[in-house]
Amino acid sequence: MQSAITSPLALNLARSQFGFTIAFHIMFPAFSIGLASYLAVLELMWLKTQNQVYLDAYKYWLKIFAVVFAIGVVSGLVMAYEVGANWSGYSNKAGPILGPLLAYETLTAFFLEAGFLGIMLFGLKRVGPRLHFAATALVSIGTLISASWILSANSWMQTPQGYTIGPHGVFVPVNWWKIIFNPTFPYEWLHMVTAAYLATAFAVGAVGAFHLLRHKDNPVSRLMLSMAMWMAAIVAPIQGLIGDSAGREVWKSQPAKLAAMEGDFHTRAGQALHLFGWPDRALGRLLYDLKVPDLGSLIITHSMHGTVQGLDAFPEKNWPVLVTTFWGFRIMVGLWAVMVAVGLYSLWLRYRRRLYEARRFHRIVASCGPIGFITIIAGWTVTETGRQPWTVYGVLRTAQSVSPLSVGEVLWSFGIIIVLYCVVFGTGIRYILAMMAREPQTGEPEPSGDKPLRTYGPQGLHDPDATVNSAE
Repeated sequence: MQSAITSPLALNLARSQFGFTIAFHIMFPAFSIGLASYLAVLELMWLKTQNQVYLDAYKYWLKIFAVVFAIGVVSGLVMAYEVGANWSGYSNKAGPILGPLLAYETLTAFFLEAGFLGIMLFGLKRVGPRLHFAATALVSIGTLISASWILSANSWMQTPQGYTIGPHGVFVPVNWWKIIFNPTFPYEWLHMVTAAYLATAFAVGAVGAFHLLRHKDNPVSRLMLSMAMWMAAIVAPIQGLIGDSAGREVWKSQPAKLAAMEGDFHTRAGQALHLFGWPDRALGRLLYDLKVPDLGSLIITHSMHGTVQGLDAFPEKNWPVLVTTFWGFRIMVGLWAVMVAVGLYSLWLRYRRRLYEARRFHRIVASCGPIGFITIIAGWTVTETGRQPWTVYGVLRTAQSVSPLSVGEVLWSFGIIIVLYCVVFGTGIRYILAMMAREPQTGEPEPSGDKPLRTYGPQGLHDPDATVNSAE
């Protein structure tokens, strides 16, 4: 019988393995959430206006949504097995709370999505436009419900409440309302869902801009770019306000995480805003510090002289992962600032009636396609590494949560996952990119394979057979 794991290397490998798998996984549910809502809006606009361009855009992204949704389900299953294999201590102790929350997701969201996905993909000519829109809307609602349960589970790990400790250190639920609607949940839900919408908007906008660089008169590409840039211009600044509220909640409930995010080693009134630097745990200070005096307190406490706790307020054994948390936060905020800038630039071009003509802007937007997903990964990394060394903040340590595995066993499983993920999901991502590279058409075929009516080309509208044959 193996002894409980004590090697710091084995623990870090297990954490790295989970971080690797969740970095792959999180992109696909986020894209599914954003695309499902985008598809619902497109179909609603088609029903209201009967404008064919909305239906063409809908059918174009519907096929991509089906692949993204499938990959998200598969990658999520891998994570479920990994929790049981590498984190049995966590499963044993937190299972009575986390298990029901994830089961509720399956019973509500997953069955709703799976039940209406087939109608959404293949049912437009079979059930009629209005019932088909209802199916699309229900799938969209299902993705949001799914996100709600997952984020409720994660936010409970950040700010646990509504439980008591039973025999053998097991968390026993006593108030499900407090468990589900814990203090972190509303901020985490808003922040994540908005991030999913922004990531999807920039992916859609990048595809539209890419095709406009080839054929500037394609109305479907124009629609993609226009809708995406409205989302960027309006929602990206709102995300900043949501992030500010989320940061203030972290300041109240997880002050050590905030100290690591901001690079604050010392508690003081009038805390500076550290723009860049390198956190040095051994020296207990921020090296190469580029800072703005008092601005940190103003942002966090809304007072120039507000007191913000530094890492010196906590035992060093309870400090989060410093470098990853500090720089992950800056990557997230920096990329968000880029999204805001792109959105505002699009408003200027729209005002000057050059949104569809500005090729330099189209190149910028096309290059920003993955920016939202990188931002999500960076933000999720901050959330998780900033919670360390706890799996359930302040109650259950990560070292108590890991399975009794040796370094070799973790390395073996980690190696297999790296190879499989690179092959399987690398192929899936390549296939999605190939679908995005195909130019949208009028009379866009449904997933069932209906033949397109017309396509857009450099000479305007032309017969589809030439396009189909050349593509083959």
